[in-house]
Order: sequence, then C-alpha cells, then structure tokens
Amino acid sequence: MAAARTIIVAGAGIGGLTAALSLAAKGFRVIILEKAERLEEAGAGLQLSPNASRILIDLGLRPRLAPSAVTPEAISIVSARAGGEIVRLPLGEAAGLRAGAPYWVMHRADLQGALQAAVNDHPDIDLRLGCQFEDVTSHAKGLTVVQRHGNARQQELALALVGADGIWSAVRNHLFPDVQPQFSGLIAWRGTLDATTLPREYTAARVQLWMGPDAHLVAYPISAARQINVVAIVPGTWNRPGWSVPGDANELKNAFASQRWPATARMLIGAVDEWRRWALFTLPGIREWTDGAIALLGDAAHAMLPFAAQGAGMAIEDAAVLAKCVSESAGDPVAGIPAALKRYGRQRRGRVLRVQRAARQQGRIYHLTGPLALARDVAIKAMGPERMLARQDWIYNWRV
Repeated sequence: MAAARTIIVAGAGIGGLTAALSLAAKGFRVIILEKAERLEEAGAGLQLSPNASRILIDLGLRPRLAPSAVTPEAISIVSARAGGEIVRLPLGEAAGLRAGAPYWVMHRADLQGALQAAVNDHPDIDLRLGCQFEDVTSHAKGLTVVQRHGNARQQELALALVGADGIWSAVRNHLFPDVQPQFSGLIAWRGTLDATTLPREYTAARVQLWMGPDAHLVAYPISAARQINVVAIVPGTWNRPGWSVPGDANELKNAFASQRWPATARMLIGAVDEWRRWALFTLPGIREWTDGAIALLGDAAHAMLPFAAQGAGMAIEDAAVLAKCVSESAGDPVAGIPAALKRYGRQRRGRVLRVQRAARQQGRIYHLTGPLALARDVAIKAMGPERMLARQDWIYNWRV
C-alpha cells in the first residue's frame, strides 16, 4: 500500500487500538507505536455504555467481547447518609434495546485483549511494541515520524499522526508543550474480589454506586461475573503519575470510617486484600486538538474525571469520528488530511466538553455532606428511575 495511505498511531491503549481498527476499516494502513514491551492490564473494571459498545460491535468485536462482558441489570444508587438504596435504575436487555446497543461492564484487560487480538489479525495494521514516538516533521509529502526501538531510530513516511498516548502524551507535548496535566485533588483506589467470597446480595449483576461524605464507592461484576471490581475515590495530596501504585489499605479504611459509612460499604472495602491507587489528573480545555496532519485522541486531548464513566467511551467515540473524517478527505489525501482532522476536532470538542462538565458536576453531587446530602437524596428519590435514566440519553444514544 502506498505510503500516502499510512497513518501512524502513537499509543496502544483502548483509544489507539480502536482508532487503528477504525482507520483500517476505512482502507488505511496503520502503524501503532507503543513504548511498552507488552500490553498489560492497567486499571481494572470499566463501564461501556451503548455509545461506546455500539462502535466496538460495528467493528466486529462482539464475539470477542461478549464472553467476558457482563450486562448489568441495574444501577443501584446508595446513600451513606441514608444507609441504603435510594433509587435503582433498570438496565439489562431492555435498556440495550432502547439504546440499540448493550450496556457492558468488563475488565479493562479483556477489552484491551480483544482489541489487540483484532489488531493482530488485521493485515493492514502493524503493532510495534517497545517502539516509541520521538519526533515528527511536516513536508510536502506528508509527515516523517521518528520512532525509537531501544537504541535504534527509524523514520516512517505517513499521511497523518494520531497521538493516542494518554494523559502524559509525548505527541501533545510536541504540539502544545505548555499544556500540562493538572492534579484534581482526588485519588482513585481499585481492587478486585473473587465473587465467591461475598454474600450473594453483593454479587448481583448490577452496578452499585455508594455516595458519601467527600468520597464515593463503586462496585460491579467483571470477567464474566467471576470477579467484583471495587473503586473508591477520596480526596488526598499524593499525586504521583501512574495507574497501578500499591496503596495502604488502612489509609482507605480510615477514609470510610464507621461514623460516616454504614457497615455494608465498609465490608466491601475491608474484603479487598490488595489495593492499587492512581492520582486523578485532568487537562485544561485545549482549544485545538490538531495541528496540520497531527491529531490528539482520548486522554491525550481531554483526560477527564471518571464520575460519568465515559473516559474509555469518549476515546472510542473519538476514534470512530476521526476515521470517518479522514476517510472523507477525497482527492489529494496529503492536502485533505489537515482539513479532515480539523473537522474531527470541531465535531468532538463540544460533546467532550459537555461530558467533562457532567462528570465534574456528578462528582460534586456524589461527595455532598450534611443538609446538602439530604437534599440530594430527596431530589433523586423524587425524580425516580425513569427520569434519571432519560437524563443519560444524550450520552447513550449518540451515534457517529
């Protein structure tokens, strides 16, 4: 295939792998540069609402994902102040039919493994592990991308470069060196449990969201319901980069002390043997995601707080829109790519900013204390499950 049909993707996370598959489906040759020597599980569980699962299914990934995915029957919203459930939002098959695609929860490693297997099977995708992006220059024929593998440097001619290399993106640093991640003041702790170690009421196929004073707790089944994923988010000052740093369980148990949290929540916290933590960073709003034939995608462009459960979803949406825009650059592809990427950025920024705002607002609501927490619980009960679900339609019903 001609070099002018080659697109290089930096980063083999969920966004980068989805972008590669989406671009290859449009007839492009794709090279993925990933600095890690092998792809390993980063994080644990994730939620894929219909806006994201729809794209993955359209890429032919349902047979690879369905065996490990769990379709939750409901989202159970629980108040630490009230000590129990205040509303249950029905999901299951009915919600999937309503949105035209399933709501899945799964282990991040299962999703990444399915994406990597599809990439490895595709003849027009070259995944290069242990190979990192180093530099890029523009010229009349497109781009020359410099990559490094150990001590060896290699140049590759490409039509475009996509920076899908995460919040600490080297591609973004090349384009916009003044844009730096900002610590949110929040720390996410994650752990997993063997489902057989918990009473049955805690292993049902549902997402449990516990809202409490200055913290919240989420639990749901993953890995074909063999494990329970538990995530707790609390304020803190520790802010080292990294997704999987060991954490002291006693520190987290103190944050969920008995005077503020009921026994059921503390039981979940105490049942996890090994906790990992990561500091939550965000990016200030970037006005441009592209520069000529270079574009940013996923966390490299818009890292967000996890309170809307849309971090992976927005990266998957980015990948689909970017591939669609690039495929529409008819005529001279070298001349058409910068305009196509700018169109991609324009189409995505408004939606992503709205999701980012929703995530920040939901985080504040989850962590309310005192009379404000009481008002929140009363308002949620009064709204009821159907109205609350309908408020998510603008996210779930989105299509490319």
